[in-house]
Amino acid sequence: MEDLDLKPHSFLVTGAYGLLGGWLVKALVESGAQVCVLRRDATARSGLAAMDLERSVSVVHGDICSDGLVERALVDYEVDSVFHLAAQTLVGSANHSPVSTFETNVRGTWIVLEACRRHGAERVIVASSDKAYGNHDELPYREDYALQARYPYDASKAAADVIARSYWYTWQLPVAVTRFANLYGGADVNRSRLIPEAVVAALAGRPPIVRSDGSPERDFLYVEDAVAAYLSIWGALGRNEARGEAFNAGGGQPHRVLDVVELVCRLVGTGVEPDVRGAGIPSGEIDRQWVDHTKLSELTGWQPAVGLEGGLLRTIAWYREHADLLGNPLADLSD
Repeated sequence: MEDLDLKPHSFLVTGAYGLLGGWLVKALVESGAQVCVLRRDATARSGLAAMDLERSVSVVHGDICSDGLVERALVDYEVDSVFHLAAQTLVGSANHSPVSTFETNVRGTWIVLEACRRHGAERVIVASSDKAYGNHDELPYREDYALQARYPYDASKAAADVIARSYWYTWQLPVAVTRFANLYGGADVNRSRLIPEAVVAALAGRPPIVRSDGSPERDFLYVEDAVAAYLSIWGALGRNEARGEAFNAGGGQPHRVLDVVELVCRLVGTGVEPDVRGAGIPSGEIDRQWVDHTKLSELTGWQPAVGLEGGLLRTIAWYREHADLLGNPLADLSD
């Protein structure tokens, strides 16, 4: 991968308080870049706060869908590049509350894009998802596969994906879309997701719960590898090679959910085993997902550098070191 000079640039990161957003902001700040983030509410436990990064960025308070908020941030902080990561990411919540999911994931995306178009942003990257592909018999997913989402969360990401790319083809806004595998790593405070729940539970000596029969296969990407992929796409946008394009990134192979949780238990070493409570595939989920990242690798040289076991070891170490900083989640999950 090429060396990128980020210092002269000013970035807006939406979704900065999520897993990927926190680690991306960390990389941008450490590079010397100017960074502005949106903060919807004063959530105490977040990755960005846990990594003590708020003092290094400019924080704009408000909801992404608030009238004029994004455009004011772009103008006030002279932003030239935008990473749009903000989304409602939970499949279960989307199934229960589809309207709020569509509001955030679809309307929020076109609000950001329209603000970028009017402002004249130089580079924009929008987070879609591998779930936008829906269910395909042939795996792994490639970028030329149809987006055939069936469920609310998947549909919201597919819609945002198509809308984002339309801004290049219609108005030449330099935008690219990411369709990444399941991300994991330290500072993920959303314990409804598989890996953080399994890690925190195992560290607390509680059997991690598997809500399926354990057979679904997923592609996992360590968060710092995901950050490197985002930055490589940002670099390609500056050369006009990535504009209007979608890019996959993943860990390179699928893993069964039960195998991942068993590996977490073994690496933590507290003697617990998974508690398998599901039967079959949960409603609204796809049984097998795996992406081919050849396109991104050939364009930028990016490859995942951290394997699953190595990434889990880093994740486990992070949670051990930051239990108190995150409100001691190990204690409140042990009952």
